[in-house]
Amino acid sequence: MEYRIIKSPSPGTMDILLRRKSSPSTNTDRSYAAVGLVQGRLIDMVVAADIAEKAAGVVVEDIKGHCPQNLIMLAIFGDTASVEAAMEDIKKKTEMTQGR
Repeated sequence: MEYRIIKSPSPGTMDILLRRKSSPSTNTDRSYAAVGLVQGRLIDMVVAADIAEKAAGVVVEDIKGHCPQNLIMLAIFGDTASVEAAMEDIKKKTEMTQGR
């Protein structure tokens, strides 16, 4: 899996992410302080979404892409501390299950 955090995402970055989210949810809040991005295989992304939502007060969205290797990306929206906590929890728990 690959991980990145964008602190204080620009309006253009938020537009890109909100346009590419898979769900037609009503979550169109553009005032998030941070966005965590996690990319990997579908099975890992489902587990990562579950971990993130249980770890902190964040909103998780599946982001559409066109990857020939069937990788998907999650965007984890929230305040900076919550996004950082969710990302750390994902890294810690997925590394434990993969025997690292």
